[in-house]
Amino acid sequence: MHYCYPGTEQGIRDISFSLRRGSFTVITGQVGSGKTTLLRVLLGLLPKDRGDIVWNEDVVEHPDTFFLPPHSAYTPQAPRLFSESLRENVLFGLPEDDRLKRALDLAVLGADLLSMPQGLDTVVGPRGMRLSGGQVQRVAAARMFVRPAELLVVDDLSSALDVETEALLWQRLGIQKEATVLAVSHHRSVLHQADHIIVLKEGMIEAQGRLDQVLETSAFMRQLWEEDVPG
Repeated sequence: MHYCYPGTEQGIRDISFSLRRGSFTVITGQVGSGKTTLLRVLLGLLPKDRGDIVWNEDVVEHPDTFFLPPHSAYTPQAPRLFSESLRENVLFGLPEDDRLKRALDLAVLGADLLSMPQGLDTVVGPRGMRLSGGQVQRVAAARMFVRPAELLVVDDLSSALDVETEALLWQRLGIQKEATVLAVSHHRSVLHQADHIIVLKEGMIEAQGRLDQVLETSAFMRQLWEEDVPG
């Protein structure tokens, strides 16, 4: 798979990998290495220049309409909320049922809701301005969890979370064995949890494999590992 931003040489090049059903795959790399671009091209949010995306041996001709529930659900790095209630932001048109409580639990929102007098009826304000950055990310995660999907795609979900909440959220994401997870993260705890790691460098795959494999074969990955704060 290949994509360059118009008029530049920035993007991703010669990307090739596979996701095993039920696996937890983490994309890692330095800022600007192409991690978010890779996700956006895969999901059809950016048009690939060349290459095929294959789902269960069938070529996906229109990823922008294919990678939606029930095939896929996505939480971007900067999720967008609307000036409605928490309930409406999570359900986003779905009927309310037992999946809502499960999604809120998975997104580690229980304690936050208890601290809000109006609970799920709390209006979040334009773009979620009445919530903290971490709460916005977790509401977006709950929106993803409430939708039955075979593939969960997560872009640096924990960037605004405290260490304890982040650990809980990644732990709960990792136990979704009925779904395949593709996530962007540089945190050691998440990399330890991964079944497969894709290391990006300047828009290309530097290494991929289990954590022990990429640490053994890639000096660049060892550098990233040493730079990260343990967590």
